[in-house]
Amino acid sequence: MQFKQRSLMQIADMICGNFSEPENFFSYRSSGRITEFFQDCDTDYSHDGSTRNYWVAETLKNILTEPQPNANTPPETFARVIRILMDQGDALHEGPERPAALALLNAALVREGFEAFYGPDKQCYLRHIATNTIVTAAANPHRPFSAAELKRRDQLIAYLDKSSEDELIAEALLPLFRQLGFHRVTAAGHEDKALEYGKDIWMKYTLPTQHVLYFGIQAKKGKLDSAGVTKGSNANVAEIHNQVTMMLGHEIFDPEIGKRVLVDHAFIVAGGEITKAARNWIGNKLDATKRSQIMFMDRDDILNLFVVTNLPLPVGAVPHLKDDDDIPF
Repeated sequence: MQFKQRSLMQIADMICGNFSEPENFFSYRSSGRITEFFQDCDTDYSHDGSTRNYWVAETLKNILTEPQPNANTPPETFARVIRILMDQGDALHEGPERPAALALLNAALVREGFEAFYGPDKQCYLRHIATNTIVTAAANPHRPFSAAELKRRDQLIAYLDKSSEDELIAEALLPLFRQLGFHRVTAAGHEDKALEYGKDIWMKYTLPTQHVLYFGIQAKKGKLDSAGVTKGSNANVAEIHNQVTMMLGHEIFDPEIGKRVLVDHAFIVAGGEITKAARNWIGNKLDATKRSQIMFMDRDDILNLFVVTNLPLPVGAVPHLKDDDDIPF
């Protein structure tokens, strides 16, 4: 996606705060604060000391070359830039709704076919004027990661390598699914797993229509393959298939409504890789009606979702400083 240079320079001036009274509705940002701004936008851009607004305009141009969902939707990073720029807590010389700042921003955006507005959550969003499509900075697990995010990902990999299956469930999966919007996320635990018909976790998700879907999770720590015999920490997909089939056929008790309900969908979650052969095997075993009921998540999915949702790492994944290490400030 390409914006006109004039539009980029106008938005860059807003980020830099290059306005004099009485148009000073944006905070002035020095070189260091511009770097902090783009760090808040989850990017690695660092100001190189050159003229601020020209550097910011060039950075915005680079951001707009990132992958985009469709032709009418700018990259999610750009949506984050607008959201951070228009934070209501940064209002200057006007109220928190920032009407003057919003008018200046929209004067630049309308030239490119977009409009900025505040939602009920007090966050600033973009709307494509022609199609009325709202652009959100949703967590995209397939976007490029920053250096800091890659470091967190490596720390989580090291943690998963040494964690047990119970730790995978309690320290990674439970907080992850809660962060993703599932609720009543409940782990069976080893002591009563025999009564849970193969479910390691059950949870529910409320649709915008207020209908509720129930999910079960069968989690395995290691690699999931289709070998005839289970080897070492690898799990056999046929065993998992039997457990998931059992899960879908038995009810769970939801104490919030006082009723027993069936699980609508099942996740097969592996702390390691789910091999292509394993996916093909279980796909061939499912008929058309059950195929939509069973979904897969492997280690890469867990890692990517953990990073983009900005979840705190499990305690065991955070390296401890030694006595002679420098303490970061």
